[in-house]
Amino acid sequence: MELDVYKINGEKTARTVTLKDEIFNITPNDHAIYLDSKQYMANQRQGTHSSKEKSMLSGSTRKLKKQKGTGGARSGSIKSPLFVGGARVFGPHPRDYNFKLNKKLKLIARKSALTYKAQENNIIILEDVSFDTPKTKNFIELLNNFKISDKKTLFVFSESNVNVYLSSRNLKKVKALSAESINTYDVLNANNLIISESSIRTLEGLFN
Repeated sequence: MELDVYKINGEKTARTVTLKDEIFNITPNDHAIYLDSKQYMANQRQGTHSSKEKSMLSGSTRKLKKQKGTGGARSGSIKSPLFVGGARVFGPHPRDYNFKLNKKLKLIARKSALTYKAQENNIIILEDVSFDTPKTKNFIELLNNFKISDKKTLFVFSESNVNVYLSSRNLKKVKALSAESINTYDVLNANNLIISESSIRTLEGLFN
């Protein structure tokens, strides 16, 4: 698959890049995408939620009222889940939501995500750019040049483009990742994928 390389002002350069079919044109595996995305979202969970069971509450253990003759239900403890301030039944406790996936499956998932973006013609190859200082205004101008400022955009950059990354951090609909950090969820969650020219070789090295 051959794509034009664009300048930061939205104009085409005289160069093109060839995206390898082994990465950007495979038969997508939707189940692999599901599992890899599920693992990514599970890893975002802190798992620090907690609730108190009956034994964890402080309170009197005295029987609240006599067993019979009150005309109401039996009550044995103020810590009962039936009372305000009582324990919680089957409440959550701290846990780790992470689960393992083998590398081969994750590789297939990421290739599948990139393939979908290529099939939808939503990949833009941008020549390597650098900003002298981190400025959000510069990145907004870049998006405006491609008429995608109102869409979710994933920007894949090389490690050298630190100021470009910092310029994008305050933009709600933009996420910037180094090529080494690309993942299935972020690729599919974005409407457009902007890949810096030097990142293509990095991706090919990762996915081969």
